[in-house]
Formats: sequence, C-alpha cells, structure tokens
Amino acid sequence: MDGTGWVRPSRGRHKFLAMDATPGWDRSVDVLVVGSGAGGLTAALAAAAAGAETLLVEKASHYGGTTALSGGGIWAPGNPTLARIGRADDPASVRAYLDAVVGDRVPAARLDAFVHGAPRALEFLEGASEHLRFFWCRGYSDYHPERPGGRPDGRSIEALPFDTRLLGADEAALAPSPLKPPFGLYITATDFHDLNQVTRTWLGKQALLRGAGRVLANALRHRHMVTGGQALVGRLRLALRDAGGEVWLHSPLRELVTNGEGRVTGAVVATPAGHRRVEARNGVVLATGGFDHDPELRAKHLAPVSEDWSMGATTNRGDGIRAGTDAGAGVDLMDDAWWMPVIPLPKGRLFCLVSERATPGSLIVNQSGVRFANESAPYVTFVHEQIRRHNDGGGHIPAWFLMDHRARRRYTFAGIFPGQPFPKSWQAIGTVVEASSWEQLAAKTGLPADTLAETVERFNQAARAGVDADFARGRSAYDRYYGDPTLPNPCLNELVKPPFYAIKLLPGDLGTKGGLTTDEHARVLREDGTVIPGLYATGNTSASVMGNDYPGAGATIGPAIVFGWIAARHALDRAVTSADA
Repeated sequence: MDGTGWVRPSRGRHKFLAMDATPGWDRSVDVLVVGSGAGGLTAALAAAAAGAETLLVEKASHYGGTTALSGGGIWAPGNPTLARIGRADDPASVRAYLDAVVGDRVPAARLDAFVHGAPRALEFLEGASEHLRFFWCRGYSDYHPERPGGRPDGRSIEALPFDTRLLGADEAALAPSPLKPPFGLYITATDFHDLNQVTRTWLGKQALLRGAGRVLANALRHRHMVTGGQALVGRLRLALRDAGGEVWLHSPLRELVTNGEGRVTGAVVATPAGHRRVEARNGVVLATGGFDHDPELRAKHLAPVSEDWSMGATTNRGDGIRAGTDAGAGVDLMDDAWWMPVIPLPKGRLFCLVSERATPGSLIVNQSGVRFANESAPYVTFVHEQIRRHNDGGGHIPAWFLMDHRARRRYTFAGIFPGQPFPKSWQAIGTVVEASSWEQLAAKTGLPADTLAETVERFNQAARAGVDADFARGRSAYDRYYGDPTLPNPCLNELVKPPFYAIKLLPGDLGTKGGLTTDEHARVLREDGTVIPGLYATGNTSASVMGNDYPGAGATIGPAIVFGWIAARHALDRAVTSADA
C-alpha cells in the first residue's frame, strides 16, 4: 500500500482501503461520480464492485436523472441477454451498421470501444448483482434496419419489472415517472407495442388482459412495480448499495479541482451542510446529463429550437459540461440533440410521439399544408428533417399532425385510449383543433384550404395503393413496428371519416447530444486533443458516440452504461499500472 490508499491482492482483484481525508480536503474517495442516471450509477457500481471507495453525488432531490423518466431501453449489441435467446451478434456486423449510420462523425477508436465494450459491460452488470436482469424488446427494430448490419428484429433490451419496495428507505428518492399508469398497472416496451393495437389484434387484447392481471396481483401482494427507466435505475441503485457505494442527494457540483500539472484531483460539492471539497484519488466521472434546460446554451447552440421543449430531467443545465470546459475540455456536437416530436399539454407539460406517427389514417404537414417527411421515420430522423426544412424556408415549427375519427377510434394517441375524446383542456390551449370538414379545419388552423385538400387527396391515393411514392412510409421495418399489421401497409390508411383533428407538433428532445470530447477510455480531452488526467465523462455530458444519428431504441442509455463502465475500469486500472510502474 502507498499514499493512494489501495493495494492489489494476489488474486488480481483491486482492493481499496478507506482512508482519512487528505489535508485540505473534507472527504477523500477513490472515485467520485457526479450524476445518478444509468451512466453515473454504472460507473459508481463498477468502481464499488472492484473494492474502491466510491461516492456518487446528485444535484436533485431524487436519483435517476433522465434515465428514470425514459422507457429504459438499452442498445448494447452482443449482450448476454440476446446471446441466451439465440440472437448473438457478430462484432463485425455491429461495426458495419455503425459505420453506415454514424459514419466518420465519431473517431473509430470510440466506436470500437463501444462495440467491444457493450457485451462486457452488460456481462459485468449481470455478474455484479442478482438484481440486474434484462429481457429482449421483442421485434423492436433497429432504427435503420435496411442499412448494412441492421436488424429488423432489433437489438434493444430493458430491465425486468422491479418492485421498488426492495429499495427500502431509498424507495422514496427514486425519481418519479411522468407517465405512471393508474391502478398499479405496469407495462414494458413490448406491452406498449401490443396495447397500441388493442382494438385490432389478439396480441393487443392479450396485453390488456395481462395488464388487468397485474393490477389484481399488485393489489393482493401490495407490490410497487415499475418498468422501463425506473426499473433500470432502481435495480442499479440497489446493486450500488449492496456494493457499498455511497450516494449524496441535494449535492450539485460547483467546480472541479486541479493540481498544478492540470490533473483533476477532486471537486467542490454543495451539500445541504455546506460546500465540501472531495478528493478523488483515482478520478472524477462526470455523468450530469446535457444542457437540456439551460436557456443560454440552448440559445447559443440549438437555434432554431432554443425554446425549451425538452423531456430531459429538469435539473439538466449543463453543469458537467461547464465544469469540464472550465478545466480546458473541448466540446463537440453541441448543435444537436436526441430529437423527439412532442405536443404541448396544459401546465407546460409535453408528450412525445413515438408510436403515434405510424398511425394509419394520419399524416403530418407544415404550415403550408404540405407533407415534408416520412411521418413514421425514427424520431431523430423526422425532427432533423423538420429543422432542416424550417432553416431552409421556415413554416415547419410548429407542424400539424392530422388524423380522422376512424384513426382516433382505433388507436391510442398520447395516452388517450381508442375512442376516448381529447381533453377539452388540450383544445383550450390550441394543441388540438377539431372540425367537421377539411375546409373548416384549414380555417381554424390557418392552413391553406386548397393545398391541404390536395395533400390529403394525394395521401389518400397512396393509402389506397398501399405505397407512399413521396416518402416511402411503411417501407422500413422500423416504420411498420408501430403500425397496424391488419392493413396491407401497416402505416397507411385514408383520412375520410369526420370529424378531423389537427394536433400541434413541436421539435422537442429527449436531451442534448453535444458535450465534452472524450476518447475510447472515456477520458475527457482538451481542445487540442490531449487528455485531462483524472477526468472522465459519459452519457449526455459527453459528445455522443452515435454522432448525429440514432441506431436503435436505447442508444442513449446503452453507451452511457458502456462508457460509465469503461471510465471506472480505466480510472482504477490506470492507478494500478502507475503504481506497478
């Protein structure tokens, strides 16, 4: 053992010994993690499981970050969950797919690190705790399955449903979901897919029966079941607690501390008891999310979408990115986000449209009453096109989602069940406009009546033919995933049954994509490309390894987990290598 406070036992597993705080510090740990989403929790778990004294600090009063608000999908090809069901992945195929989707926007070494690290990171999670268990999102297509290496049946997994009672005293601090179903119902991504067709398929009706059974079981067993992002975060938090990792809530990062050689040696954290200087002997991992809700950074980097239409955690204001740049870090991809079409709801709420854009009997037009994209395309792709068209000539923000009464009667929309009327409050704020004819709808929305009528008629002709010659809607397996399988083209049907509806559509996001530049070890890099020793970043605090695109469901959380794991391993291995030398 030396002054760093660790030894390396002969069995090869790092053993870190707790020590008193170094003079000048209020607390000393081996690894300090800032942020409690999937990336931060994984980094902390990887460090704690290796025997390192680990502290995770979180700005909010709850842990979980944007991950807890999300569907919780994980895109990590080659993971053991897929291998066990006979869906193992060839790394060369994964790399070919990423080459086709991401291209050369991201350094090859980072892509390689993700491809080879994904299976190992998920193996680590399963081995670290019996609570970390996952299942395949059946048939959830990669977002570009037609590209080389793409999979029409998908690679996404999610955590098994989780009973939050297992968290004990930590249950109350789990970030609440904005879309908690009523009566104790819990649904997975697969359930959500099936329930969207509850009026159309037997799978939908079976999903409804499963849901009813779960409500009854929860009532009888007094369970507190969650799924998606909450299930993933809850399981990670339980595993971290069992591994001995410590968590401070209400403790935002104030600044990084560096020594005279430019190495990050710790951080100043604002706790309820006052500011604390925390030494990180082996490294600081930044996992604070993006700048989703920071007006200054949005205005600087995300015009014309500087308006805060983000679904990210409300505390995501670029803290980690600012701290990194103050330490000399470079940034990349700051003009991009994980875009998502959203509709505005009362009290400033937003609802993201994932499945709805594949609804037969619907289309999306700009303010000139003209279609401008494949409505059923992956959400990032769709909004990229919306923003590009708006930048070229305006009139695309907001856009209008149009549907007829038959579609409204058959399919769920924004949490409103089939046949259920839109809330009057949605109409009162102008989100939903209803009319008995297209002419009347045009008058109420300000859309040009003649152009709108021509657009709807052309679309109806395409629906009757089953082929969208303009934008190829329904050609991709991704488009069809949320469509109606009882129709010749699952994404196309005529709009003929009044009343007709127009719903205001905005270019929202799930979080920002730009952040600190990092290398294949998740080390933060300076503007000149050199490493800032002792500093790591993962998740939306780092510039995305997925570049400007989105390869599949969970391509935010998957890389956050992988590079969180890589960061912790490198911080600890680096210390050992340095000491051995």
